Amino acid sequence: MSTAHTMAQPLAHAPAATLAAALSRPRPTVAQLEQLAGGTPMVAVDNLVAGYGGMEILHGFSLRVARGGSLCLIGPNGAGKSTVLRAICGLARVMSGTITVAGAPVTHLRAEQMLRQASVAYVLQEGSIFPDMTVEENLLMGGYLMPHPRDARAAAERIFQRNGALAQRRGQRASVLSGGERRLLEISRALMMDPAVLLVDEPSIGLEPRYVELVFERLRQLQQDEGKTIILVEQNARKGLAFADLGYVLVAGQLAMASTGGELSRDPEVGRLFLGA
Repeated sequence: MSTAHTMAQPLAHAPAATLAAALSRPRPTVAQLEQLAGGTPMVAVDNLVAGYGGMEILHGFSLRVARGGSLCLIGPNGAGKSTVLRAICGLARVMSGTITVAGAPVTHLRAEQMLRQASVAYVLQEGSIFPDMTVEENLLMGGYLMPHPRDARAAAERIFQRNGALAQRRGQRASVLSGGERRLLEISRALMMDPAVLLVDEPSIGLEPRYVELVFERLRQLQQDEGKTIILVEQNARKGLAFADLGYVLVAGQLAMASTGGELSRDPEVGRLFLGA
């Protein structure tokens, strides 16, 4: 195969061994991750071994994200990217290692405890909107842990005030929304409890280009204007790295590379393997 042909297509679906060999540099150390984050970590993961049942997906994975920072996880299918998010928010089995949020240990908290106690919300990859419920009813579902229904209604009003397009559809069934509008509703629902940390799994998957732009603009507002710490998995590696402060490359459940989003997007190896450069 010619070099030109190899460079023309991303190799993200290649076997893990091929990708690991292609990413030829040493794995980042925790000290390097801390320096890269550039501040006191809001989310810190150390030597995490995690998976589902008896299946180990992550093998000694570590992570650092500063308060108000953003991180994009990229890598081939099956690398463990979504498992990182699910382990942080209490939906995957943690076998060993530690997770801290704002300096507090949260390794074995359940998902509802993560939202209530650690202020961490998770936006699922798969569609989670209830199509037969109205937009407002879907939004109110995000406030189910609030002490009183009036608190959820007040939170929903605050979100509607910031999102006029969503407010115009509040009484309509969610089934009439486009894929992009549903994604924005899912993100808004995750904000009902005003989390400090937002975990977002594949925000652009299946969306038309104009909605991809709207979704990432919303995430950018949440980080820059509201100070949210955002960790996302993104199949559109170029878009995710352009958004995020930091980028990590996962291969076979391990951290293979870490840098700023901009530096990773310009890296020849990353371009060849994941960006089609």
